This record gives sequence, C-alpha cells and structure tokens, in this order.
Amino acid sequence: MIVARKILTPFTIACLLSLTGCNLMPLKHDQHVAANPTAVEKPSMTVSTAPAPAIPATVTLQEIGDTDRTVKQVEALQLTAASAELESQTDTDLWARVRAGYQMQVPDNARVKQSIKWYASHGKYLQRMQLRATPYLHFIVEEIEKRQMPMEMALLPVVESAFNPFAYSPGRAAGIWQFIPSTGKAYGLKQNWWYDGRRDIVAATRAALDYLDALAKRFDGDWELALASYNAGAGNVQRAIRKNRKRGKATDYWSLDLPRETEGYVPKLLAMASIIAHPDQHNITLTPIANTPYFGSVDIESQLDLALAAEMAALSIEELYKLNPGFNRWASPPEGPHRLNLPLEKIDGFTDKLAELDPLKRLRWKRYRIRSGDSLSVISERHGTTITQLRQVNKIKGNNIRAGKHLLIPISSEQPAHYSFSAEQRTAKIQSSKRKGKKVVYKVKQGDSFWSIANKHKVSHKSLARWNGLSPKDTLRQGQKLSIWIKERKNSSGGAAVAGAIPGTTALPFSTRSSINYRVRKGDSLARIAQRFKITVADLRKWNTLSSRYLQPGQRLKLYVDVTEQSL
Repeated sequence: MIVARKILTPFTIACLLSLTGCNLMPLKHDQHVAANPTAVEKPSMTVSTAPAPAIPATVTLQEIGDTDRTVKQVEALQLTAASAELESQTDTDLWARVRAGYQMQVPDNARVKQSIKWYASHGKYLQRMQLRATPYLHFIVEEIEKRQMPMEMALLPVVESAFNPFAYSPGRAAGIWQFIPSTGKAYGLKQNWWYDGRRDIVAATRAALDYLDALAKRFDGDWELALASYNAGAGNVQRAIRKNRKRGKATDYWSLDLPRETEGYVPKLLAMASIIAHPDQHNITLTPIANTPYFGSVDIESQLDLALAAEMAALSIEELYKLNPGFNRWASPPEGPHRLNLPLEKIDGFTDKLAELDPLKRLRWKRYRIRSGDSLSVISERHGTTITQLRQVNKIKGNNIRAGKHLLIPISSEQPAHYSFSAEQRTAKIQSSKRKGKKVVYKVKQGDSFWSIANKHKVSHKSLARWNGLSPKDTLRQGQKLSIWIKERKNSSGGAAVAGAIPGTTALPFSTRSSINYRVRKGDSLARIAQRFKITVADLRKWNTLSSRYLQPGQRLKLYVDVTEQSL
C-alpha cells in the first residue's frame, strides 16, 4: 500500500532546526511504533503562537542528529495518520477497499491511455455502470479476497457487460461475466429452460473467479495473460506465445499478436482500475457504495412462484429478478438451485412467511383435460412449462398421453406481463422497441435459419438477431415469432416506398441493393447463381419470370443484390 506523505514546510523545518521555537513533545515507545504503527495513539501536540525564531547561524552535529530523529518522528506520525485515514475509508467505502486490493501495474501505454480517455468522456455510462454494480460488488470483492486474487478482477464485469446481469452477446455470452455456453457448463453452470447459471450472480461469480485463477496458474501467475485468455481462449494466447518464441520476440501480453478485441481487452480493465484509483484526475465522481453486504441467500427448498416470493419479501418483482437474474421464468427452477437472493433487511420477514406457507400454495395448479391431437410438447408450450416437469408432476414415463385424461399443470399466479424480467418479457420488450422502418412479424418455418430469413427480407442476419434479443448462433424453433424492421423512404408521390424496391415483389430491401445484368455461363444453375450472389432461387424466378429450372449459356438474368453482402 502506498501512502502519500505531507511535505514539511520551511517554517516547520526552521522550528525543528532551532530545537527551541516549537514545543513539539517527543514520541515514546519508538520500537513499538516501528513494529505496530497503527496501534499507537497520537500524542498531544502544543504549538507556540510566538513569532518564528531566527535560524541559528551554526548548528552542531549533535543538534543535527537530534533534528533528524525529530523529523523522522514527525514523518512517522504523518504516515500513521494517513494509514488510519485510509483504513477508515476502506471500512466504509467499497471503492476504497477495491483500490486497496490492487496488485497489477498500469503501464504507460497508448492503448491504456485511449481507454482511459474513452471512459472519462462517457460519464453517464460510468454512472449507469456504478448503479448496476451496487447490489453485486461487495459479494464479488469478498469472493476475490478469499482467493487472494488481484482486486482489479472485481472490475472485469465493467469491461464484459457494464454490470448488466441480462447482457447477451452475438457470441451467445450471457451475464455480468459473459460466459459462453460451453465454458459455463465446464464450470458447473446449469443452463435450461427454467434457469441459466451464467446469469446467476453467486454461481457465475464463483465460476468466473475459478476460471481466472486456473488461467493465471496456467500462465505462471501472469494476470495479463490470464485476462487475455479469458477473452480469446487460452489456446489462442498459447499459440501467440509460441509464435513469438520462434521469432525470438518477447512473450508478454503487450508483445503478442492477438485478436483486435483481445488487444484492447486488458487495456480497458487497467484503464478502469486507473479511473477508480484516481477519479479526481479524470473529473469522475464515483457513486459511494457501502462496504457492507447488500444481499443474502435463502434456501427455499423447492420451487416457488416468484410473484409470491416478491410479495412475501415486500419487494418489487423487478428487484427480485435483478438479484436473481438466473431465473428464466415465472418460478424458480423445479430441479434447483433452490437459492433465493434477497436484500439483507428483507430476509427475516420472508423466512417467517415462508415457514407459514402451505406447501401446496407455493405454485398454482391447473387441471387440464387432454384433447385429441395434444402432445406433451404442445401442452407444455401452451402453458409455459416443460415436458420434464409435466412428466414429473404427473408421473408419466415417455411421451404417451390419452385424450380424455387429465394433467396437473403448474401455472403462474399473475399474468405473464407481471414477471417483467422473465425471458419471455425481456424478449417481448426488445421486439417491441421502436426502430426505423416498417415492422414485420415473421413466423419461423421448418428449415429456416437466420441467414435464410434475413436474405428473404433483405436485411442483415446480425441485425435480425439483435432485433429479437438473440445471437446469430442461436437455434430457431418452428413457430417462433421474429420481429423484422425494414427500411422505407418516400416515393415521388409523397407516400411510403421501399428503398431500392424490387419490381414484382413485396420484399423490402436496403438502399444498398443494386440491380445487375448477369449472363449465364456454362455449368450455371439457379441454385449456383443464387448462392454466389446471396439471393434466393425463388427471387431469381420471380425477377425473371422463369418457368423452367434449366438455364442456357448466354441467357441474361436480372439480379438485385445487396452490394454490402458480396464482400462477405
């Protein structure tokens, strides 16, 4: 820990050199001070109000020796006072505790400076981040201290997700630590219809720190390489190291040839650490966070309706979900984890009410009569549950059910919209967000993919995924509804028209679409041409009124292609 010392003023030095003008009482128990400076009380001090005496013309060696000891005593006092002040801050301010645990060096590096400049110029972003971090940061700091890891790791969720527990990336990474599905499973994070452990603050934090610790050990305690591996994968970092070794180059993080995102990843973390360490230097005001736990975990033992849980805890459903973002649906997962995070001050009242609750009232139940044509998958989707739970509740083996029989189905106690942060409601909110253009709702058919749907509607497959809160790597299911936003512009008569409209179709392409005349070559087919220009065979036929699937060399076709897609 580095503590700044106060500079002695000329007046103070004059007093010390004269040894007569300032009545500074000497310290006692010098050896105890050296061994345990924080255990010593500050001695009383009396300062004369008389004019400062003149500095003697001559000073003996003995006087110089006494003066040197006195200066050291004053410096020890100042150091002790500064340490006590810092300890006091650390006791009450969580940011001070974070700073006190730093272990990494911030280099004089252009990439770090660029990231500092970006963060410092985005004050509102930092304010939102701090607000989101408030419920979670103390728990993260405690977990890091248990492992004796660098406290800079507590700031990694800033880089990964800005502490948004519902963050979801195009690469299918989820939660504040942004675990991809495979790594999450490797570190014990369950992912199913009811629950996603990658968003569970408790489980994901422990998994992320275990993962980072394992990476640091793999790279002999080099935390910069560990962080780079967290972003790009240990294999990619290892290959970059081998490549540099073969060329006789340095193998530290700053010398490696890594993906562009990874080259900016560690600088972002170090930049944030620097800003938290010296907010005043960057004109940043940190939102105070109390150095006390915000939430505690309660074992609820079995499945519980979240609306009922919120009511018993005297919480809003929104706050309950934010403390338990791993829950996907209207109830906690039937197979666990049966852990509910609640604000500390709400736990006693909740546990008292839970103990009084009739076990049969933890969930509402519906008695459903099976109809002709029903299946477990149809019934489970219609009632917002899973096939597995229907089997468990009704003691069914396999998939066979009979019309006329009854099933018990768990149902939510409130309307779906009440569970505002369930997976369905989060998706609905994203899909209903107002965007530019005209909204089209598309129902997924068998064989559809993001690419085929996007191509059909002349939009980007990445945009299509983003408009629906999905990743392009996600699997679409038949019957799923997608929102598609298609750009429009005004036509010559003042009405709405499609940008770059294609004759004879209702498809709405981007304005980057251009028409070309294509001459059929030997060996060409409709499928081959469509694949080459990233269009569909159906559109080819429509644009050229083709009745036959066979083409003749030299035949001319009209194509409407998106020029931005041709370079991909």
